Amino acid sequence: MIIRPVATTDLPALQQIAVESGPGFTSLVDDRDFLAQKVHRSMASFGRMVNSPGDESYLFVLEDPDTGEIMGTTGIEASVGTRRPLYHYHCSQVVHHSPELNLRRKLEVLDMCNHYTGCSEICTLFLRPKFRRAHAGKLLSRVRFLFMAQHPQRFAETVIAEMRGVSDERGQSPFWNWLRAHFVDLDFDTVTRMVGTGDNGFIADLMPRHPLYTHLMDESARAVIGQVHDKTRPALNMLEAEGFHHTGFIDPFDGGPTVEAKLTDIRSVSTSVGCRIQVVDKVEPALEKWACGGQGRVLAVTNTGTEHFRATITSAARYLPTRNLLQVPATLANALHLRNHGQARFMELTTASTGRQPTAIPMCQQQEALHAYR
Repeated sequence: MIIRPVATTDLPALQQIAVESGPGFTSLVDDRDFLAQKVHRSMASFGRMVNSPGDESYLFVLEDPDTGEIMGTTGIEASVGTRRPLYHYHCSQVVHHSPELNLRRKLEVLDMCNHYTGCSEICTLFLRPKFRRAHAGKLLSRVRFLFMAQHPQRFAETVIAEMRGVSDERGQSPFWNWLRAHFVDLDFDTVTRMVGTGDNGFIADLMPRHPLYTHLMDESARAVIGQVHDKTRPALNMLEAEGFHHTGFIDPFDGGPTVEAKLTDIRSVSTSVGCRIQVVDKVEPALEKWACGGQGRVLAVTNTGTEHFRATITSAARYLPTRNLLQVPATLANALHLRNHGQARFMELTTASTGRQPTAIPMCQQQEALHAYR
């Protein structure tokens, strides 16, 4: 599996992914012109010299090098909420208190806001169901952090992820259905398509400007506030293990949570290692005890480029910490555009419970992310 920047030849696959992902996946919509613009914007961003985050958008694809098929996508927006407002509801509590009547009541309210302005956003993670395999979801999620660790000047201090909220098998959102009945008579598919293509002016025009008291909502709408889609749960767990947390901001359409973390505090950023490369015929485990039976640990490895960025997962590499040297076979070096004595970055894939990735995990126990972010 190779991750690389998106190219114009990937447009048909992106459109198919937009269809497969369904309503609610607003960062890829089934609109060929919109997707073509997204690809060109990403290619320009990868090729641009950047000293501080701006209007860059980085879209990666996961490719099966044997067949050339696109297995999934993942992306980063360098700075959100600057070109157009990024709306959220903030969930908080107010207290109504009358000392004279000795009555006191605490109520939950939702306030519309533009809190996340200038933050970086990880987004567009989708692993196509037919390509579900060991480590694919983890690679799609964590490769973004390796890229950000290698190029921190391109990204903001705070990183957010808008998690996909609850919707049913027909693509209906209980949260939006309540808002639609009282404020904006547009179906959920139309709304998410409009937002995905940048047409969000209706939010300021039609959405309620005053706080929403959640106890006035339908029970079905109230129950999904801050909750994620079933298929998004593994991705949220993965981000929480990275250090992301929810601070009360939710999506104004499906009620899904937005989580955040400081870039330097993200586990995969802080634990990734920049190193030199030694290209060898074969990685031999003789110099150090590396893992059981001499088999290599599972590493996510990237080169240090931008427009020629490449990443993969491998057990055919070994790190020599005293020399800050990563030994890789020539086949891997060629796939990642690495050269002898050049630079690379890697991290070891781990589990939140043990701190070490087991040698093998049965596929029935895998919890790879199918589709996660908005």
